[in-house]
Amino acid sequence: MRLDKFLKVSRIIKRRPLAKQVAEQNRIKVNDVVAKPSINVEVGDEITITFGQTILTVKVLNLKDHVKKEEATSLYEVVKEEKINQDE
Repeated sequence: MRLDKFLKVSRIIKRRPLAKQVAEQNRIKVNDVVAKPSINVEVGDEITITFGQTILTVKVLNLKDHVKKEEATSLYEVVKEEKINQDE
């Protein structure tokens, strides 16, 4: 499944064009490699996303084309979430 589609379906990022834009700004890594929106993600991959002051790392647990809102979090597990300190 494409990275931008996975981020939308899992509701990590609300809209696919936004997921594409974030990836094109080199703010997403898959398995520690800067990822383009078209890269295919697979079960077991680790995705690291930089959102402003937060770095979110998730592990892909499942791939589905459509899920209900309540089931979206079953597609991934949060490995790490850290805040970036801008004062340094």
